[in-house]
Order: sequence, then structure tokens, then C-alpha cells
Amino acid sequence: MFTQLKRTAAAALAVCAAFWAAFGMTACDSHSGNSDANAAAIPTARVAAAQRGDIAHVLTMAGQFQPYQVVDVHPKVSGYMKKINVDIGDIVHEGETLAVLEVPELKAQLQQTVFEVDQTKEEITQAEHEIGRAEATHSALHAQYQRLKQAAEGHPGMIAQQELDDAQAKDLSAESQVDAAKSAMAAAKQHAGSAQADNQRVQALHNYTTVAAPISGVVVWRYADTGALIQGGTNSNNQDLPIVRLSQSSLLRLRVPVPEDDVKYIHDGDELDVRVDAVGRSITGKIVRFTRDVNFETRTMETEVDVENKDLSIAPGMYANTMLRLAQVKSVVTIPLEALVLNDKQQTVYVLDITNHVHLRSVQVGIEGSKLAEIRSGLNAGDRVIVGGQEKYQEGEEINPVVAQEPASETVQESGGMIDMKGDEDAATQSGPPAQNEDRPGKIGKAPKQAGTKETPGGAH
Repeated sequence: MFTQLKRTAAAALAVCAAFWAAFGMTACDSHSGNSDANAAAIPTARVAAAQRGDIAHVLTMAGQFQPYQVVDVHPKVSGYMKKINVDIGDIVHEGETLAVLEVPELKAQLQQTVFEVDQTKEEITQAEHEIGRAEATHSALHAQYQRLKQAAEGHPGMIAQQELDDAQAKDLSAESQVDAAKSAMAAAKQHAGSAQADNQRVQALHNYTTVAAPISGVVVWRYADTGALIQGGTNSNNQDLPIVRLSQSSLLRLRVPVPEDDVKYIHDGDELDVRVDAVGRSITGKIVRFTRDVNFETRTMETEVDVENKDLSIAPGMYANTMLRLAQVKSVVTIPLEALVLNDKQQTVYVLDITNHVHLRSVQVGIEGSKLAEIRSGLNAGDRVIVGGQEKYQEGEEINPVVAQEPASETVQESGGMIDMKGDEDAATQSGPPAQNEDRPGKIGKAPKQAGTKETPGGAH
């Protein structure tokens, strides 16, 4: 009996244990399911942290070197080429004799003016002697008249009035002779001045038979040989050829066509990075002048950079690739462009606080690149912003952030045409040598507005 009761109690305890075990498991399963449901209810968003970095806009362009000055040297007078001292490629200095002309009639005319100058000198000498003679005669006659006058005044009636009048007339006549001699002297001096001026004029023309270099530079072409008849540069015939052409190549003008959209960024003193692939040289230049006029056909504005070339390593006509920084900011707060939302004409970002709740914040945007934007106010470095799909989130909503790694800096490159010298060499290798007199300066093209892109053929410089 006791044993039977013991077995019944054990069975009851087993049933109770099974019941509580089943109840506890059910309670645990219910709690776990609620946790998973709450986690699934919090939305996920891609976020990025505001960082400090740099944003720059650069413009790459192809430019061409031009001489600083080009002068066609004409003689002032016409004549035969007696001697020419230079040829193409020679380096000359200002004032150096380039050529000598032979003009026989001009030489004779110069000799004639010399004789005229000598003649006027003799005339002046003769006039000087005539003045001296006239003054001496006047002095004697004047003294004689004064003595007679004094005697007549001291002893009235002793000197006849006729004699006194004759003496006075001779005195006045001698005085007139002095004035006439002085007038002849003035005329002789004027004649001498005229003769001297004529001599200087002819001498100046004769000096033009020696043609000197007006500037220091390189002789890039020679048009005349010894014995040739050269026409003076003052003739109205525009077909007259010069003797030589001089190019000032120690200082070059690098001319760069700036696209119309970027003209507003051009200022005096802006720096350009210049690369001359033909000679393997890289330099930094400054904008010194620009036309302030956009070409109607190409829609570009010519801009010039002065480049020192004292060793003449760069030849006029060579191409250069340039890079101009249009706009640049350094160490500023940057965020991805996707984080910006336009809300009632105001740029807005969705910012997360430390508890991952969303807050809308207005910001002031500065320079924009292709991926990043400068934030001038409204954000600090380290603030987290939602990137993309902002319309899915509300103010104060809690989210589960997924941090995206974004760059802090960006350089946006726009291309106004570049020279691909290697591409030109490859094309020459594939198609064989160019035809005679064919001009192959390189390929110039318009590239897409992205960094690191080489130009493709088809554009025009």
C-alpha cells in the first residue's frame, strides 16, 4: 500500500515537472520572438562621416608656344646687297650688323652735302671779315664826325655846315654797312644750318645701308642673297620682301585657349602647371595677359603665359599641356554629394545624433565636385549624415547605421584639349612615315570631364 502511494506521488511529480518545463520553454520562445521583431522594425541607413579635406577644380588645356616678338627686317633705302652676315638659325644681338647695302647715288649725294657744308663755313668766315671791315670804317667816320661837331659847337662859324652834314652822312652810311654785314652773317649761318641739316638727313639715309638687328633673337628665315636688289621698306609695294625675319625666342608666349565656361576663373597672376613633352620639361608659369574677348568660332579666350627660354630649348611652335586650378579649398568639411537634399530651396542633410536618431539640418554649401561638396556651415567634422534615400526617414526616427567609407578630398579635372604625343607616335608607327611636308603636331581632342582621362582624336586646337 505504501509502495503504491509512493509510485503515484512520483508520477504526479513527473507530470508537474513536465508541465513547468513546457511552460518555461514557451515563455522563453515568446520573449526571443519579441526581440527579433523589435530589431527588424528599426530601419537600416547608409551613413558617412563629415571629414576635413580638399576640393579642387582643374582645367587641362593644350597651348602653343609663340615668339615674344617677330620682326621682319626691311632696309630704309633701296640698294644692292653688298654683304649679308647671317643665315637661318643664327643667334644675333641687338645692334649687330646683319647686312650692308651698296647705294652709289646716295654716296654721291652725301659727298655733295659735305661740300655744301664746307662752302657755308667759308661764307660765314667771309661775313665775319666784312663785319670787321664795316665796323672799323664806321668807327673812323664816327670819330671824325664827333670831332667836327665838337669844333663847330666850340667855335661857331669855323666849320661849314655842309662839311658837318657830309661827315654825319658818312657816319650813318658806315653804320648801315655794319648792319648789312651782320645781316649777311645771319644769312650765312642760316644757310650753314640748312646745309648741315641736309647733310645729316643724307648721312642718316646712308647709315641705313648698314642694316642692324632691332632686337636680340634668332634668324628664322633669310630672304636675300649677295647682289640682290633690295627695295626700301618705305615703299608702298607690300610685296617687297624683307632681308631676314628675327624671332625673339629667349622669352616665349604660351598661348592657351580657355573655354567660355571657365573664362570667369581667369585672373592675372594665376599659376599654371606646364608640361612640354617634346623636350621633357615641366615648369610653373603665371598668367600675364588675356584678350578679354571670346572667339566667335571656337568659343575660347586666348590667354598668355610668359616662359623664360634663355637656353632656347623650347622652339616656337611646340605644344604644351597645361593645368590651371580654377577653384580650390583646403582643409574644409566635406561630405558626399548624395548626402545633400534640396528642401524649399535650402540645402539640407539628415544628421544622426549619438543615439542614432535622425535630425534635419540646414547647411551652407561651398565648392562642389563630382562626388564631394564643401560645407561652410551647419556641420562639423565627425558628424554622421545619411547618404542616399533620405525620403525614407523622418525627423527623430531611430535607424541602424551602416558606415560607408568615403574619400575626404577630390580633384575634378575638366579638359579643354590635350596633346597626346605618344598617341601620335603610335599612329605614325602603324601607318608608316608621314608624307613629305605633312604637318603632324600631335593629336588634340576634347576629353570627358573626369580625372585621368587621355584625349581622343577629333578635336581642334
